Amino acid sequence: MDPCSFVRILIGNLALKFPVSSSKPSQSYCKIKLNNFPHQLAAVPLTHQENTVAACFNLDKTQIDTILEKSKSQSSKNLTCLRIDVYTGSDGSSCVGGGGGKLLGRVSVLLDLRVADSRVSVLHNGWIGLGENKNKKGSSSTQLYVTVRAEPDPRFVFQFGGEPECSPQIFQVQGSVKQAVFTCKFRNSSDRSLVSRPSMTEENTSVTCLPSFGVEKAQSSKERKGWSITIHDLSGSPVAMASMVTPFVPSPGSDRVSRSNPGAWLILRPGNCTWKPWGRLEAWREPGNSDALGYRFDLVHDNMAATSGGTTTVVSSSISSKRGGKFTLDTTTSLASTPVHSPQSSCDFGSGSWPTPGSRPGSGSGSDFVFCTWPSLMLRGFVMSSTVEGVGKNSKPEVEIGVQQVTCTEDAAAYVALAAAMDLSMDACKLFSQKLRKELRQQSQVCVV
Repeated sequence: MDPCSFVRILIGNLALKFPVSSSKPSQSYCKIKLNNFPHQLAAVPLTHQENTVAACFNLDKTQIDTILEKSKSQSSKNLTCLRIDVYTGSDGSSCVGGGGGKLLGRVSVLLDLRVADSRVSVLHNGWIGLGENKNKKGSSSTQLYVTVRAEPDPRFVFQFGGEPECSPQIFQVQGSVKQAVFTCKFRNSSDRSLVSRPSMTEENTSVTCLPSFGVEKAQSSKERKGWSITIHDLSGSPVAMASMVTPFVPSPGSDRVSRSNPGAWLILRPGNCTWKPWGRLEAWREPGNSDALGYRFDLVHDNMAATSGGTTTVVSSSISSKRGGKFTLDTTTSLASTPVHSPQSSCDFGSGSWPTPGSRPGSGSGSDFVFCTWPSLMLRGFVMSSTVEGVGKNSKPEVEIGVQQVTCTEDAAAYVALAAAMDLSMDACKLFSQKLRKELRQQSQVCVV
């Protein structure tokens, strides 16, 4: 099936200009709001800086159609506007709840998205007066420079047919149409070595499982290990895998996985009749009374093991373990011209050349960030996102992948496996005083190869 239509609204190149005679605040920030999306905060410099992004909103086809329908009205009051409120202050933290800070003024930009799903559209580029700050002649004495750009960003959308630990089918979704494209198989093995060094053969008939008692049964309740999930194409061939390589264990004297000792997954892709590491996902519970699940995802570089330091961190953030949220990989850092070799990208991360063996990995920022294990997966612009439900909630992850990230089945499968690992990490980091569902509990058995 074809990808789904998405449009990105990029806001950047912010700067403030004050009258010569007026005093200038040392720091300013703004609150950027679009429809029912959560507002985004950004610093506003006093000097104009090209090719910077302050905020980004992602619209799916339903949201795009809603805006287009609203734009048909003859009344300008019904047109969809992007609103930017500018405040004085250091970082905008006092403005999160809607109060605090001194309001300098407000600007609005009308959004015309009639062609945004087919080509890049610059909706505004230049200085605009702050509406709340007028001089005696009625014109704005303080101005904000802003670029607002809309660009097409088609994505492949996949949805798990059930909880990942229940080995469901995985569907590609386009509107109301669903088509099965992958199956997945969850395993919970008490022999960690069977998971940390998996083979390309799914079934291993030489493994015999015997019940265990005593110490091993007690030990299993203090660690969560041996989980893996394998993604298969419709022919039954394994095309990606997420394997728990570091057990999730509680820190001493507590019932939670700590940041200092996180559990970890390897995301693997097939190559030369074996599995090769592509990425590493770590997860933990944030300290104190926080209910947040912390996580970090690293790309593994060519010919380097995930434990040898040959990695680049793509994202490090957190999600509420109660409400859930979205796990997102997004490398958008520039409003530079769209590169010719990547018509869907919002930014250019270098010439596209690949490092020779032994070359120094990129720093993870700017044009250095072009290195990854698989040339077909050069990360640029929006990469992927997946839904993550809170603890105890029914989870059927929905995965969005930018079309520029997918050149073959294995590309998409790798991100689907990553989404499954992120979803399972919510359970792996569940407080050890709470019981897991039966599919996730350790089987009290010893596996003999």
